[in-house]
Amino acid sequence: MTLPSSPKYIGRVERFLKKLRHHIHLDEIQSNKLMISLTEAVNNAIVHGNKSDPAKKVTVVCETLPGWLLVMVDDTGKGFRAQKVGNPLLKKNLLRETGRGIFLMRTLMDKVEFNMKRSGMQVALWLNLNK
Repeated sequence: MTLPSSPKYIGRVERFLKKLRHHIHLDEIQSNKLMISLTEAVNNAIVHGNKSDPAKKVTVVCETLPGWLLVMVDDTGKGFRAQKVGNPLLKKNLLRETGRGIFLMRTLMDKVEFNMKRSGMQVALWLNLNK
């Protein structure tokens, strides 16, 4: 799936996941975890990575591996260092308007990777299908 970097296109994530569920079996919990995590990753790519520039694209690619679903979200932004994003549970960060998406992805997915690429940033969301 490729979409313009405008928040109005975030609804395409749900349609994308509905199609995905037809190809692989996800139970309701897995589906909900993936929906929240993927929506956060795409939103971050649109807003933070591509600065909501509709001329820039966000790409989502899925790959099934034995026992795993890998979903990769790519943007064309400058990238960031995930370890520098503050913990939203710390008192000093509780009232911040940003910083919860990465926390949610890490909490809900079995593994999350942040990869700086030559052409932007990639977030890899790993879901264990055997749980």
